[in-house]
Amino acid sequence: MDDFVSETDSEYTSYWRDWFISSRGNEYFCEIDEDYLTDRFNLTGLNTEVQYYQYALDLVTDVFDLDCDDEMRETIEKSARHLYGLVHARYVVTTRGLTKMLEKYKKSDFGKCPRVTCHSHPLLPMGLSDIPNVRPVKLYCARCEDIYNPKSTRHAVIDGAYFGTSFHNILFQVYPAYIPSKSTERYIPRVYGFKVHASAALIRWQTAKRDDMKRRLRRQGIDSGLTDDDGEEIEVVEEDEDQDLARHNRDQDASRNSTAVA
Repeated sequence: MDDFVSETDSEYTSYWRDWFISSRGNEYFCEIDEDYLTDRFNLTGLNTEVQYYQYALDLVTDVFDLDCDDEMRETIEKSARHLYGLVHARYVVTTRGLTKMLEKYKKSDFGKCPRVTCHSHPLLPMGLSDIPNVRPVKLYCARCEDIYNPKSTRHAVIDGAYFGTSFHNILFQVYPAYIPSKSTERYIPRVYGFKVHASAALIRWQTAKRDDMKRRLRRQGIDSGLTDDDGEEIEVVEEDEDQDLARHNRDQDASRNSTAVA
């Protein structure tokens, strides 16, 4: 921004989009075609979302010629960045926008997955909300199907709504050849080659299942009599559970029949 302070208005606005895309922290954005920006249909509803909408649009489209003070110019500049981000979310799901973002994806411009077993697979920016100023941008890995925070603080403050919640999924729908094979590798803790606490994990799972069964029987008013060493009672409980399942199925059938008669 400082590079343009001493420039004239025409020189300042002639390269606004080039300046925005090349600025540090804006590497996730692609350049929006001018004909897309000048088509008012693509901007429907944004006039209520952006302060000084018309001035901001003029600045983005390189026709800004308002003579104003530095404070006003800074406010319009902020609005222009916000407007560009909102239009960007719409543009990246178009055919042209998907093509540009795919090229950046293939060059790993958005970073690589930090998960070791994903072997540095490229990431894609995504939002957790389509509403502005709600959640910052996240990075999605198509291999492990998980999301991560950007490494750089400059990227971490970008609004997730500037990419939207659907872009990353739409890209792989349009370009299915780029869907990676899923990561099946999992880290297994070991000590001298032996798995750590494998039996403890099984015991925790069994205990959780037993406790869940007790709660369900207690809700039914049934005294299970379960103890840690009583296998006989467990068999009785399983029979009761089967009876409860059969009763539930009969109730559902009766409900469907009554609905059909009505």
